[in-house]
This record gives sequence, C-alpha cells and structure tokens, in this order.
Amino acid sequence: MPKPWATWGVDLHLEPAGPGLRRGLTDALREAVRTGRLAPGTRLPSSRALAADLGIARNTVAEAFADLVAEGWLTARQGSGTRVAERPVPVPAAGPAPGGRTPSSPVYDLVPGTPDLSAFPRTAWLKASRRALAVAPYDALGYGDPRGRVELRTALAGYLARARGVRTHPDSIVICSGIAHGLMLLGRVLRKRGLGSLAVESYGLDTHWRLLERAGLRTVPLGLDGLGTRTEELGTRERAVLLTPAHQFPIGGALHPDRRAAVVDWARQSDGLIIEDDYDGEFRYDRRPVGALQGLDPDHVVYLGTASKSLAPGLRLGWLVLPPSLAAEVVAAKGGVDWSCGVLDQLTLAEFITSGAYDRHVRSARLHYRRRRDALVAELARRAPQVHATGIAAGLHVVLRLPPGTEQAALRAAAWQGLAVHGLHRYRHPEATAERPDALVVGYGTPPDHAWSGALDALCAALPE
Repeated sequence: MPKPWATWGVDLHLEPAGPGLRRGLTDALREAVRTGRLAPGTRLPSSRALAADLGIARNTVAEAFADLVAEGWLTARQGSGTRVAERPVPVPAAGPAPGGRTPSSPVYDLVPGTPDLSAFPRTAWLKASRRALAVAPYDALGYGDPRGRVELRTALAGYLARARGVRTHPDSIVICSGIAHGLMLLGRVLRKRGLGSLAVESYGLDTHWRLLERAGLRTVPLGLDGLGTRTEELGTRERAVLLTPAHQFPIGGALHPDRRAAVVDWARQSDGLIIEDDYDGEFRYDRRPVGALQGLDPDHVVYLGTASKSLAPGLRLGWLVLPPSLAAEVVAAKGGVDWSCGVLDQLTLAEFITSGAYDRHVRSARLHYRRRRDALVAELARRAPQVHATGIAAGLHVVLRLPPGTEQAALRAAAWQGLAVHGLHRYRHPEATAERPDALVVGYGTPPDHAWSGALDALCAALPE
C-alpha cells in the first residue's frame, strides 16, 4: 500500500485510489490542484523523491506527471522542474470571520473596555520577547507552576508595590488569563467555602456578575451616590464584595477615602473579603494618584489587575494578588499546571516590566489618552454644551449625562451615524434600586488616530439638542 503522506518541504495529504496506482495518483494530484491545495506556481518534487515518499515506482509518478502536463494542470520546463500551472482556482465563498466586521457593522467604535490597539508597542515588545527567550531556562517551556512563571510574579510584586502601593510577595500572586478568569477562580473558591452571595456595585459589567452567579453566588447590588459605592450598606449578611475603587466602572469616580476606610474596617470586623478590580488604576490625569485598596489590608483584599488596558486584551494576561489564607485554594482551583497562560508572553511581560519598557509605555499611553479626553471634552463644550461629561479624571471612558428620557433616542441616532456606543442602562444591575439617569458611556481609547476625528463628529451628531 502506498503511504498517504508526501513531505516535499510542505505537507500534503495524498491518497492515490482507483483501479491502478497511476490513475489514482493522477486523480489525487488533479484534485489537489483543482481545490487549491496545490497553489499555482508550486514546484512539485522530482519523480524520484515523490516515488520514494509514496513507496511506489518512479515510472508511475513520471507517467502521472506527464498525463497532468498534457491536460494543462502542470507545466514542465528544463531547469525549472514540474510546477502547478498558472490557472484560475475557484475560491470558496467565505462568510464573515468570527468577531469580524460585516458590511452593516459600525464605522466607529466608542464602546468602552478596549485600548487603542494600533498603539501597542510592537517594537519594544519584540525586543523584550527576544531577550526573554534568549535567557529562559529550558524548563520554562514545560507546563510549569500553576501560579505562573516566577519571573513574572517577581516583576509584578516589585512593580505593583512601586506604582500601586500593593503589599505582596511573589508566592501570593497567581497569573490568570484576565479579570474574568480570576473571577471564575475566586467564585469557585468562595462557593466551596460556603458563601451563597456576594455584594457588587449597582453599575458594572454584567459578564462579571454572570461569572459569579455561574459559580453559585448570588450578586447583591449596593447603593451608589456622589461619594461612590455605599459601602456602609455592607453588614453581616454578605462576607465578600467586588469593587472598582480606583475608577468605578462605568460611573467613573474614585471611592471616597472615608468609604475606603469603612469597607476595610468591615472586612476586618466580619472576616470578610474585598475583591478589588483595579480598573483603569494606571490611567489618571488630573487628580492625585489613588493607591490600591489592597495596601490598607493585604489579609482581607484580593487585588485583580490585567494588561488588557495598558497593553492589549489579546495578551490574555492578568494577575491575582491573594491573601496568604486564600492563595493555596485559588492555586488548587486553577489546576495542577499552568494550562491557561502562555509562558512566552509571561516571560516577555516580565522582561518588559524589569527593563523599564512597561513604565515608559504606560506614561506614553497616559499622555495619548489624556489628549483624546481633552479633545472630546473640548468638542462637546463647543458642539453639545447641553451634555455634561463626568468621570473624566481617569480611565479610558467618560459618561455623558443626557436629558431625561433621551438615552434610547441617542443610541438610535448613534447607530444611524455608524457609531457603536453603549447606554448607561446597559451596565445597571437588574436588582439595583438607585436612580436611573440617562447617559452614554463613551470609550475614547478604542479608535485609532486616523478614525478619531470621524468618531467625534459621529458622536456629536448623535447627541440630543
């Protein structure tokens, strides 16, 4: 029986079939050309090499080649070998790529949650990747510690202490594939500990609430006012709370210092747990830096961070800074090996941080996004003075307060302008009892520079007069 695999520098699966080897090989090659598996201009192996690969006689291959040359499927020239003839090859009609834009998709994207991906530091990242790979030990390419690579955990411990006021040790850090993955792990551990519910903010990401509810935890919303989330509503009923204290998403303010202190006191007195999502913690513009809540009490706060906003969500790199009492359970929930986070990206990020490239990139990005925010605020003041922008002191989004009853009309107008943007109601917890203001949540980080002015025009045209 001839072998079905022929390796000629490229892999091609051939299964000669039929009443004879010559005809079977001819049909298999013809089909490979017809379907585009052998592209026009592809050079085929010599008859001797292909015969050896397939385990058949050389004359059989030579005769199959001659048949296909005569039919016009192949060409044979002295000194050039046998090649696939240049001829049109039908390409199957392809549907839209998963996650790709369709003709009816928005022209401009102001949905919050994504940075300007065109600003990813490709050159600096590539240099860091080369340096990291050059010095990586051989065992780094194995399955590895479920906590993640020690190089990255060590780099993060130093960086977070310096930049965010986090108090930790590399052994208390677990690398995960983003905030959602971190919440999945925490939800599993908390449910196993016997928790039935978890307090959350009145406004936030429904994907996070669903992840926690899928783990068996009911999410209970806390009130919200001008000082931030009403942490005084926490009592003995709830033993854990999820907060975005540095820059509340999506409302935008920082949690008031009195409430920061109050929620830490609650955790100490009730042996509760605070899950701190440090949303936009690195992107502050015209306010004093707000340190991580974790620095006030590392024994009762889980700190969640990610490279999704500072670099790119496609890296799938995040981290959990855990109280010592919780670390072993989260590691066990993650599994026996690190199956979820690519080791090369971990090593690269570690090098990126320790070399100072990460600090330089964050400073550059902070200036980039501040200019975006300033342009947005100035354009609104000029063209839509009736709209009030809030939550602008930090982050990559603003909240545009609208006249009562106009949010849905503004969303329809935005769609008509080819603009993707979300209304504030989208982020409201279904059980929340707080006020229901009409507003748009505008993410100004996503559009590349060449599309920014067009996105601003579309936004201003969609706002109610």
